[in-house]
Amino acid sequence: MDAIRLHAFGPPENLALDQVPDPVPGPNEVRVAVRAHGVHLLDTTLRRGEAGGPLPLPDLPTIPGREIAGVVDAVGPGVDAAWRGRRVAAHLGARPDGGGYARLAVVPVEALHRVPAHVTAPDALAMIGTGRTAVGILDLAELTAEDVVVVTAAAGGLGTLLVQAAAATGARVVGLAGGPVKAALVRSLAEVSGPQVTRVTARPDTADGARVLSGPPSTGVTSHPDSERGTLTAIDYRADGWLDAARTAVGPSGATVLLDGVGGDAGTDAASLVRDGGRLVLFGWSSGAANRAAERPDDGGAGEDVGRDHRKSGGPASTHDVRWAVGPLARPWGDLFALQERALALAADGTWRVITHQVPLAEAARAHRELEERATTGKVVLV
Repeated sequence: MDAIRLHAFGPPENLALDQVPDPVPGPNEVRVAVRAHGVHLLDTTLRRGEAGGPLPLPDLPTIPGREIAGVVDAVGPGVDAAWRGRRVAAHLGARPDGGGYARLAVVPVEALHRVPAHVTAPDALAMIGTGRTAVGILDLAELTAEDVVVVTAAAGGLGTLLVQAAAATGARVVGLAGGPVKAALVRSLAEVSGPQVTRVTARPDTADGARVLSGPPSTGVTSHPDSERGTLTAIDYRADGWLDAARTAVGPSGATVLLDGVGGDAGTDAASLVRDGGRLVLFGWSSGAANRAAERPDDGGAGEDVGRDHRKSGGPASTHDVRWAVGPLARPWGDLFALQERALALAADGTWRVITHQVPLAEAARAHRELEERATTGKVVLV
């Protein structure tokens, strides 16, 4: 079978398309002909050989990947033959050598999720890892219609889901994204977040407080009356003056919630938008540096599992309610399978529009490079 293998730690080009023996399912296992393979930022960290994250470095050579979707093509001893031919998705476990970047994968039958016919393999795949994390983060954030929510990396795999969910509560949402194309994508999410959500943009020549309900993508922002809810504003945080514009967008009382997986300067600046007593819900630092509004856990911040901890973990001057969704300050949720089921249901019933960035399996190196260069939107999927 075709498989992407890593023979030496280093740049994306070290990912090679190889031929390897077909796996054979054992007792209580099935084999899946994989149609979609998930790519996670953690995969790039492991590929570079950087230790200190939530997973140990793999032995080499290795087949990366932990999320798959496809069709069962063989069953092992003790497995109901009715599984053969079914569309499924599965997480292969928290292991550095999951084997997900391969055209065939062996999966314990208890890890399988049935995928409805109208849900594509890439969309189902996105719900298994990224979707389950989004559900856990949202449970932790406890959003209501009274909230003013800021989301960093709002055009990413997690960000697009969090923006939609926050907007659907009736909260005012400010999505931060890098560049006008990504900002335009975030604005478009208002169309699937419920009829109560108004998409609002502002042009540079628009007076303060003016609302333009539709129009060309803009690197500008909208200013809202403080009482206004159910609006979604996209801000390009690469544009000059974005932080001042964001302060206008959240209103004079400030934001009540930050959902941040970026950290570093952007995440720390975004935290300054949150009023005293507001919630900082933190789930990693894709920038490579921690959000300085809270203490940094010591596990590298690249974890995949979500948890809950309501302790204030900010520094001595912190007045925020800091809630870690990953790392040593977060308590594991336990039933990750249930989170995956909930995420799949949200995609299946149309509650969530799933955004994917699809790359052929043979071009896995390109997928890694684009992810590291922040040139992707949505969940990165090999097909």
